[in-house]
Amino acid sequence: MENGPARFAFYLDQLEKLMAEAAKQDDPARWLYQNNARTPLFMIEGLAKLYSGLHNKKRFEKIGTQFKVLEDTLGVVDYYDAFAKQFAQDKTVSADITNFAESKSFEKTGSLNDLLIKKGWIGKKADRLGKIRKNLAKADWLDEKSEMKAIESYYQGSIKKINAFAKTYQTGFTALETQVHELRRKLRWLSIYPQALRGCIQLNEAPSKDKNVAKYLTPEIVNSPFNKMPPPETNRYLLMFNKDYFLALSWMIAELGKLKDQGLRTVLLTEAGKMTKSDAKNNAAILAKSTEITRTFFAEKNLDKLVGGIVKV
Repeated sequence: MENGPARFAFYLDQLEKLMAEAAKQDDPARWLYQNNARTPLFMIEGLAKLYSGLHNKKRFEKIGTQFKVLEDTLGVVDYYDAFAKQFAQDKTVSADITNFAESKSFEKTGSLNDLLIKKGWIGKKADRLGKIRKNLAKADWLDEKSEMKAIESYYQGSIKKINAFAKTYQTGFTALETQVHELRRKLRWLSIYPQALRGCIQLNEAPSKDKNVAKYLTPEIVNSPFNKMPPPETNRYLLMFNKDYFLALSWMIAELGKLKDQGLRTVLLTEAGKMTKSDAKNNAAILAKSTEITRTFFAEKNLDKLVGGIVKV
């Protein structure tokens, strides 16, 4: 059966191979970015975040923080690099803005290279992953049935907190990063945990017959490979999600993501000292649209209908 230690080991093994190869490169951080190191980092961070809510809170929070620093930095590299490439293809964007984004991208990889060596991820004293494995071995792991009950309870608690967060801004969002982006991050974790947990969460195929949820079941969402659960493998207990509501969650994450990307362009232009009145107006429109879809989604109580319960295989 899959359990906590095996789930962490699966992604740690991936990351160990990536770090070993990155250490051979002239620019390890850039190589890690180009070879999708963010995925195993994100999965381990997600596992640590979830397990910190199940047991050994301080232990898992400390582990999660170490991976979050790397993942966040690679995320910033991606942010600048993606816009540099986008701007290079946009004739309306001046070369100095493109150059600004490119220089920031390489500045961040330089900082990450220093961090990788300083914290022992690569180099002659690369012992970081070994220390993390030893730390994980000391955790008070639950048996499979108890763990599934704890995960179900964790989801219910997380949903309650997200509902409260969204309710705070029902009169309207006023900030992209601390409100819209933060809501999306909270929602996104709900869809990442099933991937990181490697099969112990599955989708109930029974249709909901909920007229409100139909608008979220677009072909793009229904057919997305990211909305397919990993196979259950040898898990003896499964936490079932109601499929339609999981897809509705995915739609919400995707739509807020599109709005986030538009907003991040404004953020970068502001940083470069190039934001115009038109950009500011667009920013207001993004906040208004984010408010609109958030009000509807949470008024329908879609998250409250996500978790379907535990079944024994």
